[in-house]
Amino acid sequence: MNQEVYFVDSFTSELFRGNPAGVIFYTEAMSDGLMQKIATENNLSETAFININSNEIRFFTPEIEVDLCGHATLASAFIYFNFIDAKKSEVTFHSKRGSLFALKVEAGIQITLPRDTLKEAGNYGLFADALNVPVNELYKGIDDYLVILDSEDTVKNLKPNFEMLKKIDARGIVVSAKGNEIDFVSRWFGPQTGVNEDPVTGSAHALLAPYWANNLGKKHMQAAQLSPRGGKLDCKLDDELVHITGEAKLYLKGKINLD
Repeated sequence: MNQEVYFVDSFTSELFRGNPAGVIFYTEAMSDGLMQKIATENNLSETAFININSNEIRFFTPEIEVDLCGHATLASAFIYFNFIDAKKSEVTFHSKRGSLFALKVEAGIQITLPRDTLKEAGNYGLFADALNVPVNELYKGIDDYLVILDSEDTVKNLKPNFEMLKKIDARGIVVSAKGNEIDFVSRWFGPQTGVNEDPVTGSAHALLAPYWANNLGKKHMQAAQLSPRGGKLDCKLDDELVHITGEAKLYLKGKINLD
């Protein structure tokens, strides 16, 4: 069996920037084990698998399945609009975290994710030691910890201890600070999932946007992720949802041999 596969750079208009995701729309049944093997072989931070009949979407890192992924949702919508049904301007995917809505807009593609909740967390010392910097605030969301640091420069220059981070019981660790010329900046580390640093993490902004909306007193914000590849996100917040807009660029369209 041959299966079409796409690689898409998300949250960027330039190749080799943003966050690359694998996207596979399939019709024949695929087992969990096969999905994981393909994701491991792709060796991208996420590969999304979408059942073309039901629009059920699942996300796999090179090592595990996760419930929600923003940049792979954006990549999947990009492929849907350009290769699956070019007449459509909106699509809803059904994930383990609920319905994920995507809409073509002038600035790219807007995806809608469920808003995360923040709970204050303790043990600042563990995170300070793992990140090698002082921690200003610490919160826990559904999947990730959110660590607030003192400045954009501190976030940009972080050199974390990945072995220490790997022992923290969470999908990953988001670090963030107020931006110098943009509302807020962040980085995301997830050695627990096989991804030391994710280039641009859409799902983390379901946690970041509520925090910064409260601290900045605004519901429409511009964000940047300061990984080496980098990426930009437009975030809008309402009572239950976070709307994240970004661009995407096709890198590869091909077929994988599953015989």
